[in-house]
Amino acid sequence: MDEIEHKYVEVNGLKLHIAETGKGFSPVVVFLHGFPEIWYSWRYQMIAIAKAGFRAIAPDYRGYGLSDQPPRPEKTTFSDLISDLLALLDALTISKAFLVGKDFGNIVISRFVVLHKERVSGFITMGMPFFSPRTLELPEGQFPEGFYISRWREPGRAEADFGRFDAKTIVRNIYILFARSDEMPIANDEKQEIMDIVLPSTPLPPWFTEEDLAIYGALYEKSGFQTALQVPYRFVITQLE
Repeated sequence: MDEIEHKYVEVNGLKLHIAETGKGFSPVVVFLHGFPEIWYSWRYQMIAIAKAGFRAIAPDYRGYGLSDQPPRPEKTTFSDLISDLLALLDALTISKAFLVGKDFGNIVISRFVVLHKERVSGFITMGMPFFSPRTLELPEGQFPEGFYISRWREPGRAEADFGRFDAKTIVRNIYILFARSDEMPIANDEKQEIMDIVLPSTPLPPWFTEEDLAIYGALYEKSGFQTALQVPYRFVITQLE
């Protein structure tokens, strides 16, 4: 996708990678990914937005994709991502942006809108609702036993589970699990890990190609999953208050 350019922006002591298309001072749309995603998840939307006359930007969060790892990934918070977004807009001299988010990107948007509404011209959230300040709370203790979120929030467990596979296989398994509309990723018992739910013979979702998998796999091979497990899974959302 030659229409999309890539560069690094110094933000809060880290170099964040951004993908960008559409030129000039046209209205800016910033796309915020979730997990296990990266900027690449927005490639088609970015091109469509640029053709419609807008400037499209998709960053990789700190610790994701091509962006720098924070010095202490285990201490990363949603507040860091919100601060990075504000600093990114400042560095690119963008006074206002339209924000589009998916998955936990919606949490970043929800808090950013509350804290910096003067920098937002509008927003769209997908896959999760907008979180008002009073609803920024995870239902602790209400997850089914063996639920993937519970397993990934347990320090060391996901690392041991993921450590048996290369990054490409981990991303493959997660996308297969997340693509199932009829069931949530839940381990059957204490001995089964989340990666074991997917059989090696299970095909990829029809909308996710082997080329896509290779790109995601290479980027997560670079970044690893330490920051991704911390945010969103191990950082309690109520700490934003």
